[in-house]
Amino acid sequence: MKQLLTILACCCLWGALPAQELNFSQYIHAPLLINPANTGFTPDADYRIGGNYRTQWSSLGTPYNTMHLWGDMQLFGDRFENGWVGAGFGILRDVAGSGTLTSTRAFGSIAYHQLLGYKGLLSLGFNVGYVDKRINISKLSFNNQWNGQFFDATIPSNEPFVANQVGYLDLQVGLNYSFFASENLYLNVGFSGRRINRPVESFFAVGKGDQRVQPQYTAFFNASYKTYDNLWILNPNLYVNKVSNQTEVVAGMNAQRNISGDGYTQMLFGVYYRMGDAFIPMVGYQVNDLRMTINYDATISTLQSFNGTRGAYEISIVKSGLLSGDKSVKCPSVRF
Repeated sequence: MKQLLTILACCCLWGALPAQELNFSQYIHAPLLINPANTGFTPDADYRIGGNYRTQWSSLGTPYNTMHLWGDMQLFGDRFENGWVGAGFGILRDVAGSGTLTSTRAFGSIAYHQLLGYKGLLSLGFNVGYVDKRINISKLSFNNQWNGQFFDATIPSNEPFVANQVGYLDLQVGLNYSFFASENLYLNVGFSGRRINRPVESFFAVGKGDQRVQPQYTAFFNASYKTYDNLWILNPNLYVNKVSNQTEVVAGMNAQRNISGDGYTQMLFGVYYRMGDAFIPMVGYQVNDLRMTINYDATISTLQSFNGTRGAYEISIVKSGLLSGDKSVKCPSVRF
């Protein structure tokens, strides 16, 4: 099975999949990764800092691990009567298996948020990042290294590798629109395009196919509704990610339960569905402005025959807060 996976990895590197995508099931807790227009979109706080960790396919051997650290804050709220600026950063690292393929992305993000009347907010964001990818060729096996009984690493692979590391700039732009229908209802829709500069990514010799990375397009819809008994906030979400002819769709809902009565402590429950791949239950706990959640991806695709439905585990921690004792809130928000 290990040899099969490494061969599949090489096929992906050759061009079956144009890029190693680093995504989280809890996309709602990785806002800057989804859309740079989310940068600084914190109506009730001055800053946020968060972390995500995902491990998957552990039942197939060495797991794939993805780590993400991010943060953002509001700026110049006192200089714009009906708007503000958001600035943020992110560091993302993915280690595929035993280190055969690693990907690291570091980026800075900026956005401007403009109020449209009393109920609308339009946000435009821009993201500049640098991507570094490395491959350990010695851990890969190829079909022409099969000697009839096993893969022999001493047999030349005859593959046109010219480097084991590549790096390039990654540009992303995004747009969001938010509508605050009432103090109990909020709607948000957004769209972003990443790798719009079409950078070159290849470990192979020049001329081996189209070596430019395909753009990644992401659309999402969020809503929040607080029940009139002040006990629940319901948050339905829809996420669509498209790269070339590959499309990922995740839909579901999470709910916040007001435990303390004033919203200081909350329980979170959710369930999501990644189309054709997995059901994703989620639970969490929030104390004041610190939220911790965990989810489990239960595989329902044909891969479940190999991993026993054990797709992935994911943990998210997000902390928000104020830099001063009070804050002038320019737009409403749905909260306890």
